Amino acid sequence: MEWKKLIKLLYPPLWVIIVLVPICAAALIVIFAGGYETRPLAYAGYVLSFYTLTVVTVKCIKVIPVSYRQAKKTVYSNPTGNRLMTDMKFRTHVLLYGSLAVNLLYAVFNAVSGFMYHTAWFLVFAFYYTILAVVRFLLVRFVNRIGIGNNRFKELRRSRLCGFILLTINLVLSGAVLMILYQNKGYHYNGILIYVMAAYTFWITVVAIKNLLVFRKLGSPVMSMAKIINMAAALVSMLSLETAMFSQFGGEMPAEDKKLMIMLTGAGVSIVIITMSVYSIIKNTNEMKKITENKNEQGNL
Repeated sequence: MEWKKLIKLLYPPLWVIIVLVPICAAALIVIFAGGYETRPLAYAGYVLSFYTLTVVTVKCIKVIPVSYRQAKKTVYSNPTGNRLMTDMKFRTHVLLYGSLAVNLLYAVFNAVSGFMYHTAWFLVFAFYYTILAVVRFLLVRFVNRIGIGNNRFKELRRSRLCGFILLTINLVLSGAVLMILYQNKGYHYNGILIYVMAAYTFWITVVAIKNLLVFRKLGSPVMSMAKIINMAAALVSMLSLETAMFSQFGGEMPAEDKKLMIMLTGAGVSIVIITMSVYSIIKNTNEMKKITENKNEQGNL
């Protein structure tokens, strides 16, 4: 009987959880801001906060899987949602539109900021986002006009062109690294925002790596190039996050060590982008030659 009562404590009504969360948050703020960490009353706050965290975790474990299944069922029951989840070509097409729109917004924002504040830092990233927007526009235009898998030779040629353009990102990256090293430029995120940006950056990097491997197996040059672009953008975001981390937590770290880490990270990101671009260019060129040779041989028969 006692065990049943204890178990019921883990499943209080929802209104109790809603009341406990702000109370515990306020109590912890007062405890740590006021320096009351070792006061007897503070331990009561710790116990209540631990209980609230446990209850919220149990509630999430119980609710999230059910909500996920319901949301998934709703998406798959919709024709457009079903196609978005099952048709990789269609999903790539839609995501290209979304990423193109985001890149254009970032390019305009950085360009306007650069002219308003008279700083080359924003102009460098305006150029960076413009390059990404151009490459994605070329892919969107190709998909709209020809489609994925309809003309292998043209698809290879468009992917190769995007690979050449993607190489120019290294010029922007070099400029950004030099400005970080010698002009003390970089990103600064205050408070909890830096943790949000860190989680987001790691998430998009993991997703980019996964998609790069998955879409490479599908054999579509355009789809693979779209994922290479995502990977390049994620790597540049990692470099930006590193500068923000140094700004937030690297106060005691020697300046020379910071410069060395940024140089190594910048070089690593640049090498990966160059490798992906050159590999894509060579691979597409070789396959284009084979297609041309096969056509010539068939024409001579």
